[in-house]
Amino acid sequence: MTTQNIRAAQREQTRRTLLHESRRLFASRGYADVGLSEIVRAAGVTKGALYHHFDSKTELFRAVLEQVQHEVGERVAATADAEDDPWRQLVAGCQAFLAASADPDVQQIMLIDGPAVLGWTEWRALDEAASARHLAEALTELMAAGVIVEQPVAPLTRLLSGAMNEAALWLASTADPGDLADTQAALSRLLDSLRRTSGST
Repeated sequence: MTTQNIRAAQREQTRRTLLHESRRLFASRGYADVGLSEIVRAAGVTKGALYHHFDSKTELFRAVLEQVQHEVGERVAATADAEDDPWRQLVAGCQAFLAASADPDVQQIMLIDGPAVLGWTEWRALDEAASARHLAEALTELMAAGVIVEQPVAPLTRLLSGAMNEAALWLASTADPGDLADTQAALSRLLDSLRRTSGST
């Protein structure tokens, strides 16, 4: 391995460490209560090393948020792909999103601090790229197959996405262990109401 390759590997390792430690701190305490000095101390690097990778604390948080969103998206996709029927894929994917979003660390970073730190417009754009687009594609496919009544996809996508995000936030505030199962059951009933029945137009 050349000196250049070694340095590149070291830089990448530093970046991974910064993401890991900042994610741990943001998840446990929230963005506002974590300072850069604490992050670099936990990562064992200098502030100069941090600024080599990220222009600011906000940029570091954005990278952490994108990492969390990507992981949630992969979990949802893997769960959906395990089903061979498009309708069951939609239901399984939505249920997997709700289950993943019920994780307190995910809630803190993705649903609580995400909109607060980046602003609603940017957060929505990231959420759109991470999950809403896939939901829209699934709904479009089901409408084309006649499983769901034909209707505008964009508002339906945002209604379902917003409902699931709000449910995940509510789950963060409740201590009842049965609430996740109850919420998933309610989500199943909501999704079932979209299915075409005989005589639907």
